[in-house]
Amino acid sequence: MPKFCLETSPQNRYPVCIALVPNIARVLDENTVLSEVLKGHTEWLHEHPYLLDLAKIEESKYHLMTSSPVFPENSTGYSVNPALDLIQVKWQQLPELFSDPSIIPEPCDGYILVMVRPGLNNVEVRNATARDLLALKLISENIEPRQAALEGSVTIGTIDNILHLAEQSGLIIAPTTHIKRPDDFPTGEIKEPEYFSSKTFTLQWHITQTCDLNCRHCYDRSNREVMTLEQGLFVLDDLYDFCRNHHVFGQVSFSGGNPLLYPHFDRLYKEASDRGFMTAVLGNPMPRNCIEKILAIQKPEFYQISLEGLKDHNDYIRGSGHFDQVFDFLRLLGEMNIYRMVMLTLTNDNMDQVIELSGCLNGLTELFTFNRIATVGRGAELTPVPPSKFRDFLALYMDAAKSNPCMGYKDNLFNLMRWQQGLSLAGGCTGHGCGAAFNFVALLPDGEAHACRKMPSFIGNIYREKLNDIYHGISAQHYRAGSKSCSNCPIRPVCGGCPAVCYGLGLDINNDRDPYCFTDQN
Repeated sequence: MPKFCLETSPQNRYPVCIALVPNIARVLDENTVLSEVLKGHTEWLHEHPYLLDLAKIEESKYHLMTSSPVFPENSTGYSVNPALDLIQVKWQQLPELFSDPSIIPEPCDGYILVMVRPGLNNVEVRNATARDLLALKLISENIEPRQAALEGSVTIGTIDNILHLAEQSGLIIAPTTHIKRPDDFPTGEIKEPEYFSSKTFTLQWHITQTCDLNCRHCYDRSNREVMTLEQGLFVLDDLYDFCRNHHVFGQVSFSGGNPLLYPHFDRLYKEASDRGFMTAVLGNPMPRNCIEKILAIQKPEFYQISLEGLKDHNDYIRGSGHFDQVFDFLRLLGEMNIYRMVMLTLTNDNMDQVIELSGCLNGLTELFTFNRIATVGRGAELTPVPPSKFRDFLALYMDAAKSNPCMGYKDNLFNLMRWQQGLSLAGGCTGHGCGAAFNFVALLPDGEAHACRKMPSFIGNIYREKLNDIYHGISAQHYRAGSKSCSNCPIRPVCGGCPAVCYGLGLDINNDRDPYCFTDQN
């Protein structure tokens, strides 16, 4: 932070104090400290008993305005803002005096924060709240959130939220995320740093294989060992440790099967909330009372539901009556002010229905997107879109999206088309192109962790090893690297194609390019 260009005159150092007691200026020079002078001029304190506290605040403010604090960069742990003074006072409403000299402070013990936020050059003076003080205590005394939560009889999430708010307000400096692309990751023409690191890590948690649907394109109806409640709680604790060690926000996206059919869903959802995780649901239409239970615990970031086309085709894929159930359910979610997402699995048989379906959904969902089918599991029974038709389909979709705000650009190859047209780029499939084993991991009921749920991509078992070890293992690194054929792509950080589609078509995901890619790059 650069120094402010200020003179050292008393008027610059103590403007509020001098405004209250003009005679102060007569006894001060550029080296005099008013808080010391006041010890010999108690008559001023009789008229303005809060003057000593006010002088300390102005001294702190001037010091910060004329110093150059060094803020830590790429720190490995939390630290207190080096440009922060915590001043104990015996009067309230002192910060208000800086904007309204007519205020008369009242006796009240408390603390005042005088600080410069990182990246700014103005000095802030405000009252310290109990949460501010707790956050400073936790960091300065290196108290772990679990210990603080236990001693305070609150959830870990409550403690983490206090720390997060303290970080947002500049009281503490948080370390940068450790979820980063390696230095040798292909960058192409992408320069924006947000595409090379993630502040959020998502566990796409398939807590059960049980489902009330029998979809013709389901990629996994295998019989897997049922997860116990104890195993579920272990997973949440392990995820918490992983997120804290990597300095990221954690999100648990409950999926299945139908996650709400898991017998301990309500308990797991609450435990995830108690640990401070963001939560989301990838499920099926459910009764109002089930959604009310979720809302009573924590509002989900979104509730995702699937449609596979217009009514006849959708019900052929997902079962009779499903289409109408989804539309009724979307209206219910809207009444409850829950962010709605609709996902479609794109095939040759429904691609001509996508634009019309998106029009039907406009106003009923906040986001409509699609994934190309990965011909894995029962999905192998359906016909994928011919690669020769895909580029024209994307063009039609993008044109329709200009007048339909719910249509999203999830498929990575949208970025390729936008780049070719000179348009701004988005984050692609996961905000970082293909984010397999990068900013998310899929977890199955039997503990198997996969880089991507849409294809067999085993990277470890969380019941036998820590998520940290799985994430940094060779298998996960292998999936994060993506296909070598994408190495020279100018938009690699926001693309990478779809490895699951490649796998379903019998290609080598380590070396082959997404067959739907239409770039001329080699």
